[in-house]
Amino acid sequence: MHDREAWVKRIGSSMDLCEMEWTFDPLSHLTVPANNSKSYTVRGTSGNIEQGHVDFYRESGYLIADDRIPASDIEMLRRESLAIFRGQGNVRGVTPGDPGEPETDTQKRYFCLHFPHKVSKPMFDFLRHPALVEVLQAIIGPNVKCMQSMHFVKAPGGRGQAWHQDEFFIPTRDRSLCGIWIALDDADRENGCLWVMPKSHKPGILWPMSDNEDSRISGPSRSSYGYPFSEEDAVPVEVKAGSAVFFNGYLMHRSFDNTSPDRFRRALVIHTMSAESLLPSSCGGRIEMTEDMRDIVMVCGEDPYAYKGITDIMEPFLRGESPEEYQQVAAGAKQG
Repeated sequence: MHDREAWVKRIGSSMDLCEMEWTFDPLSHLTVPANNSKSYTVRGTSGNIEQGHVDFYRESGYLIADDRIPASDIEMLRRESLAIFRGQGNVRGVTPGDPGEPETDTQKRYFCLHFPHKVSKPMFDFLRHPALVEVLQAIIGPNVKCMQSMHFVKAPGGRGQAWHQDEFFIPTRDRSLCGIWIALDDADRENGCLWVMPKSHKPGILWPMSDNEDSRISGPSRSSYGYPFSEEDAVPVEVKAGSAVFFNGYLMHRSFDNTSPDRFRRALVIHTMSAESLLPSSCGGRIEMTEDMRDIVMVCGEDPYAYKGITDIMEPFLRGESPEEYQQVAAGAKQG
């Protein structure tokens, strides 16, 4: 396993989302594995990402930005997700519980909520957070769109996910998919932090998947197999709340079960891509296959396909609801 070496980067955590200013000091950082000899320090008020950061992302397939999101915004994301699990938005399958129920009891009933930004205006606005936009424009380009958000709860004892690649499920045409994993709690090996396989994106191959056989991951999960990478090269991404991990859609990543007795490992995941690329998708079989799925949010820049309009066809749903169940409910809603 590899430890991590710091790339220093600091963003003032006391700023509001809409009034954010950029400041830097050496107490926080973008990080890289220690076996990479390069180290970059970013200072000043411009907030520019250096070419070295972009080069590392291209070479290794991921970039870690510690303390990227101000604490006030992390608290907002926690508050909004709890409100959804208590009934905001009337998400199918959510059972709000009795009034006064402890937050932990409410949240531990859930594993993952898809599309929380559709029932929370603050979470929708967060997709365009300047701290994210700055990095996305550097590693993807000036025009970026988002097609999915997910809120992972991972309560104590919660299950992990085996090795997988996000492009397997979200097939962009230009391989520009970038996931952003935002820590809402401190994440470490005990409570099930993210793991990545550096450089596993470079072959440009989507490895086949089968049922998971790793005993460290409980519950239903599928795992990539047939890849030429070694477990010895896997890197645990241990980060503090407010950190963000940017990773390529072809990068293999996973997480183990939360084995801590009392700590949650919540995270908001946002999937983005170049706005120039079409997105042929059926959203995992939940909607009719289309050559360019247009249920998107423009994160920054211009939309070259704006003439097609933007649709609102995906409904928020809880992980565990099958595509067939989703289709049945959607069809009933149309008839009603």
